[in-house]
Amino acid sequence: MNEILKHFAIWNEVAEPQPLRIGFINDSYVVPAKRVGETSYCLQRINHNIFKDVEGLMRNIEIVTSHIREKLLIGREENIERKVLHLIPTKEGKLFYKSPEGNYWRLYVLVEPATSQEKVTPKAAELTGEAFGRFQCQLADLPFNALCESIPNFHNMEFRLQQLDEAIKDVQGDDVQGTKEVRRKRLEACKDIVEWIDKRRQMMCLAEILFREGKLRKHINHCDTKVNNVLFDEAGRPICIVDLDTVMPGFVFSDFGDFMRTAANTGAEDDPNLDNIHVDLEIFEAYTKGYLKEATFLTPLEKELLPYGCRLLSYMQTVRFFTDYLNGDTYYKIAYPEHNLVRTKAQLRLVEEQEKAEEQMRSIIARL
Repeated sequence: MNEILKHFAIWNEVAEPQPLRIGFINDSYVVPAKRVGETSYCLQRINHNIFKDVEGLMRNIEIVTSHIREKLLIGREENIERKVLHLIPTKEGKLFYKSPEGNYWRLYVLVEPATSQEKVTPKAAELTGEAFGRFQCQLADLPFNALCESIPNFHNMEFRLQQLDEAIKDVQGDDVQGTKEVRRKRLEACKDIVEWIDKRRQMMCLAEILFREGKLRKHINHCDTKVNNVLFDEAGRPICIVDLDTVMPGFVFSDFGDFMRTAANTGAEDDPNLDNIHVDLEIFEAYTKGYLKEATFLTPLEKELLPYGCRLLSYMQTVRFFTDYLNGDTYYKIAYPEHNLVRTKAQLRLVEEQEKAEEQMRSIIARL
């Protein structure tokens, strides 16, 4: 690990790196300063199996953090180093270091003092909404095509449905090697799910349709709007957005709906008891209040379609889980054979609950 650090342009002596238990994709380490009061760092090994274009990914992060830093400087903000991530380049001026073993490493200045939260309370939801609304607002004047898609078509609904169609076509195709029996039984037993998805297909592709018609624009989104991707200061106020790997072009509904899919769901993502699954309108209202307070760039159409954004991300995850189930569970890790089907049904129920709550959501947005 110390050999890796030698390649970065750090400006003070540091102690031995310590593992940091955050996230499931990248390996992270705290690199503490040897002397009190000096800079500490966060070293990360980028999972290049998921993020295949590491150069594009790191360029995205550099563009976004530089843009936000410039906004903070213009606004004469204090403690800027705590309010936006700071990448440390290599001694050759690159944004990452590739080791002889083929691993990709990056280094940030550690934001401190700061804490993160895991539990989603109404207060935490409101502050998280503020943080992501401010984040999007800071980037609203950055052309969406200035960034690449770090995961191509990540939140593209038409693409996700195309993947499902291909999975169904493959299951129904010739079985020369005799390996499709289990998958065919799965499809046969799930015709009702296919019909349910098809019934909502056109509506759920509305964002792409409106974009092509010139009625909807794309923005720079975070695409992983969890409460634990916000750092808070000593007073409990949000100060910095982290985990920028999925920052990419998309529709505002991605960030709004992604939070609601997980945080405003009274059940679990893979809840086997569908009666547990409802829309937590208290969390919905709290996040929406914070988000609308800061997201002043939104158009009337974007505000109108925020409830659609909730359904969109839940529907998208329904399609993704179901596609993986038909493909033989090749993408998501499963704990038991029917795990992806249970996930599919749980997300499907959440969409139905969001459909029922749409008028209440609209009323809350109008009031706020």
